[in-house]
Amino acid sequence: MFSRLVAPRRDFSTLSEKEILALAISAEEEDGRIYAAYADRLREDFPASAAIFEGMAEEEDTHRRRLIDRYSERFGPTIVPLRREHVRGFFTRKPVWLMAELDLDTVRGQAREMEQDAARFYAEAAKRTSDAETRKLLGDLERAERGHEHTAAALEDAHLGADARDAEKDAAHRRFLLTYVQPGLAGLMDGSISTLAPIFAAAFATGDTWSTFLVGLAASVGAGISMGMTEAASDDGRLTGRGSPLKRGLASGVMTTLGGLGHTLPYLIAHFWTATSIAMAIVVIELWVIAWIQKRFMDTPFWRAVTQVVLGGSLVFAAGILIGSA
Repeated sequence: MFSRLVAPRRDFSTLSEKEILALAISAEEEDGRIYAAYADRLREDFPASAAIFEGMAEEEDTHRRRLIDRYSERFGPTIVPLRREHVRGFFTRKPVWLMAELDLDTVRGQAREMEQDAARFYAEAAKRTSDAETRKLLGDLERAERGHEHTAAALEDAHLGADARDAEKDAAHRRFLLTYVQPGLAGLMDGSISTLAPIFAAAFATGDTWSTFLVGLAASVGAGISMGMTEAASDDGRLTGRGSPLKRGLASGVMTTLGGLGHTLPYLIAHFWTATSIAMAIVVIELWVIAWIQKRFMDTPFWRAVTQVVLGGSLVFAAGILIGSA
């Protein structure tokens, strides 16, 4: 029964020349589809890079046709259905859907890794082939794969000029801001400021650090869940270009929770005024960090950000102390 669930795999050393050619054909077909999928995913935001991957997909298709021609000459028109997953230890490709949100540099790095894997495969395949023409073809394909880095560079020169590079860099930076920085900053501000009132109200109302810690923990986690779900449900990112709702929700939820926990954790200290003094100091640090992030990533003038954040935080902080002392 177990053997039915787990498909048996062949050792590469046991493959015949016919099977090696069949494996090479299926590998080139898959690589071509991956490059075409990259081009499709990049076309809207990064058209110049999409053109590069379209060119690489065409190169893989040329390799595939050469391999099929050689296979037909040697073994006839019926190709053995042998794929990467049928060979033990053979390199595999990550599903393209996992690449959907990767940045350009990461995608290009994956492409370079694919070319290096293919070159190693052809080098080993050529060693196991006795037919002169087949061996020559495999050696030529090895050199072609090793030269793909130069091909990619040539395609970049053709399609990715200085203006296109700058435009794609700006688009990638904008996507990073909209997917991670903006939701994370909103969460950090909410977690740092909105939890001030319940935490310090509980602290001055009870004078008990453990009770204050529990209130702060509940407020931080609750706010994180609320902010994360709200951000994730706000839009799917397709029309706004804000990226994955899951990633935005996680960024917002995690930063909201951390913002509240920063001035909650000091109340694990048993001495009330020691814990409160440390919590107050952490609040000041949090507000300055928020102002710095606004200046660094959102182009908000630093002192305007400081004024806005400190004023809002001070009002909420004062409200918490007044309510807790009433």
